[in-house]
Amino acid sequence: MQLAEHETFRRELERAGAEVLVATDESVAANPDAVYVRDPVLVAPGGAIILRPGKPARRNEPAALEGDLAAAGIPILGRLDDPATAEGGDLMWLDPQTLVAGRSYRTNDRGIDALRDLLPGVAVHAFDLPHLRGPGDVLHLMSLISPLDADLAVVSLRLLPARLAQELAARGITLVEVPDEEFDSMGTNVLALGPRVALALAGNPETERRMREAGVDVRTYQGREISTKGDGGPTCLTLPLLRT
Repeated sequence: MQLAEHETFRRELERAGAEVLVATDESVAANPDAVYVRDPVLVAPGGAIILRPGKPARRNEPAALEGDLAAAGIPILGRLDDPATAEGGDLMWLDPQTLVAGRSYRTNDRGIDALRDLLPGVAVHAFDLPHLRGPGDVLHLMSLISPLDADLAVVSLRLLPARLAQELAARGITLVEVPDEEFDSMGTNVLALGPRVALALAGNPETERRMREAGVDVRTYQGREISTKGDGGPTCLTLPLLRT
């Protein structure tokens, strides 16, 4: 069932015009978290940064992706070393010169400082994330916000850091608010397939309605095995290497 869901998910990406590359390193085959390829790597202008996950059980995933990145022609800009930690789910580009970082139980100050060193010319803005259910739970920055276009994002406004909400407002970014009852079912975890074209986990009808009302073409997939069980939506399942 898991493989069938993943194949269907990949077909949705291909239907949107994406070239889909599947990571092949067997060293992480027994690790169910390895399907969430967003977290081990940050793709930046000019190449990729190999991250160091805050979850110890995921520390072998970054090295496992390096071969696939090399095969795709993506240069490595640098790596995070102990004690720095950062996970890709805590990192979001506002524009090519502005990176937002969530300070969380998975991403620490050392990791954010290391990214600043590795990305000269990029403004890295850090925001503290809420405690919510504590260090044993998965709460990334992108658990709270997903961009849908340059001027549109879907958010859990109640949990969004106030300074980040102010920054989005200053940039003229409209927010589609996810209702509280659809937060746990990953209403905020939405993958932009293009400007105002979104792929979302099925089962959040009010969030879908609000996105469509904002002019978004919403497509859904069934992800009981690949998303719901591991608490990882479509952004977690993908690592965009190049957007055209």
